[in-house]
Amino acid sequence: MKVVIVGAGSVGSSIARELLAHNHQILLIDLKPEVIGRSGLRGARWLVGDACELSTLQDAKLEDADVVVSATGDDKVNLVVSLLAKTEFGVGRTVGRVNNPKNDWMFNDSWGVDVAVNTPQLMTALVEEAVEIGDIVRLLTLQTGVASIVEFTVPHDSHVIGSTVGAIDWPEDATLVAILRDQAPITPSRDDVLDGGDELFFVTTIAAEDGLRALLSPASMAGQGPRGDDEETADQAAEDDGFDG
Repeated sequence: MKVVIVGAGSVGSSIARELLAHNHQILLIDLKPEVIGRSGLRGARWLVGDACELSTLQDAKLEDADVVVSATGDDKVNLVVSLLAKTEFGVGRTVGRVNNPKNDWMFNDSWGVDVAVNTPQLMTALVEEAVEIGDIVRLLTLQTGVASIVEFTVPHDSHVIGSTVGAIDWPEDATLVAILRDQAPITPSRDDVLDGGDELFFVTTIAAEDGLRALLSPASMAGQGPRGDDEETADQAAEDDGFDG
């Protein structure tokens, strides 16, 4: 995958380092030539110039990029680069760094931003994820604030423990996309049985988050574990007939 990263500061360099480790092709654009030597990045290509200038992006052959990441410390630059990447070069995916949370509302498709990353918001979400067991934690907002990625850690006394993924009536606009169990990711299937401590990751609309929260809350009777009313009735009948089960 060809990725262009605008801004080779600590954030941009960290992203580049991770992507290089996964064998992606990286081009970094920065105004300051001195960042090349101190970055310590091996295998990346560099372009010194102003990414807000169309000529710089043309020199970068932005039309060949799969993803453009605007990771500078200036929100105005990140917005302009994202907009140019989309409108002038037809880049398929753009990621924009939000430095000031007050500017978060502008990082949407009107400015060519597919995914906005608000670093303080993301750090807060990661802190909440570590402590808010049993509640929905929003990790990332996608596509103009319509959809999000959320996480739910199943408490060890949850009513969904023992239920299969397919037996739970999930909200229509919420999709379970991954289960993290014992630090190992699992692609969920209908037959997977939920357990206490499982971390469930959903892609959901913002509107569906409340329904998901209500479904998974301790007060919810949805699912009621793996045993339905028919099973309990059958067990009771067996006891009445003198069977221990």
